[in-house]
Amino acid sequence: MILIVDSGSTKSDWLAVDKEGNKLMDKVRTKGLNPAILSEKKLHKTILKSKELKENKEKVTHVFFYGAGCGTENARELLTSVLTDIFPSAHVEVNEDTLAAVYATINHPKEAAVVCIMGTGSNCSYYDGEVLHQRVKSLGYTLMDDASGNYYGKQLIKDYYFDHMPENVKIAFGAKYNMDADFIKYNLYKQPSPNAYLANFAEFMFLHKDSDYTIKLIKDGIREFAKNMIFQYKEELKTVPVHFAGSIAFFAQKEIKEVADEMGFTVGNFERRPIDGLVPFHTKDL
Repeated sequence: MILIVDSGSTKSDWLAVDKEGNKLMDKVRTKGLNPAILSEKKLHKTILKSKELKENKEKVTHVFFYGAGCGTENARELLTSVLTDIFPSAHVEVNEDTLAAVYATINHPKEAAVVCIMGTGSNCSYYDGEVLHQRVKSLGYTLMDDASGNYYGKQLIKDYYFDHMPENVKIAFGAKYNMDADFIKYNLYKQPSPNAYLANFAEFMFLHKDSDYTIKLIKDGIREFAKNMIFQYKEELKTVPVHFAGSIAFFAQKEIKEVADEMGFTVGNFERRPIDGLVPFHTKDL
């Protein structure tokens, strides 16, 4: 049994396939497994909470894990240790989520492209057709992650409290979410995965795209992301497209294309869930 995992900070999708790529069971979903945020104990507990994974752990021969927070050696080592402990017979590989986005969005294995993730968090890399290049090390959701779910969640909450929302938008936002200050602070400072909590608010933007306020909010985040991340690859942008993966990017395609025309880069493919494109990649040589 081969497990292919695409993990964000909010959720992790697990596919179980055989060497021919045939599904062995329905897709398993667990909470997000970000080793930059969660402890070893919490990672263990989250994985083993799945009945399907727990019952089949001795059958697993390979684990190919792609995740948010796996961009540093320490984080990869921590998660590799946890996965090896849970799946003792498996060959385990842990990579950052950007690499999954690359394999899922490029048109052929040797295509060069700038590849962006906009989900709960955000990231951007250049793939030269063989090697992934990252010019900015992520400092996580507090300082970075422009145009991500948690970025937009943070902006929405601030705009609500600073009274920067149009009145009709503010009423709708307050009706949909618990905006009590103590409740918000409890989730941000006393609960695990505050970035995932913030990202839950981003859905609101896509339910209210009839508002000029919302469209401006979405585009301002994309502009910040382009300025800080995409344009780290100014020379490469002259000849390669920019592909996007993740739910935020998927639902903001129109706004991304408009910002790309405005700022001068070429938009390529969009993939909401990279995991489906990883099956043929990982089974063709086994």
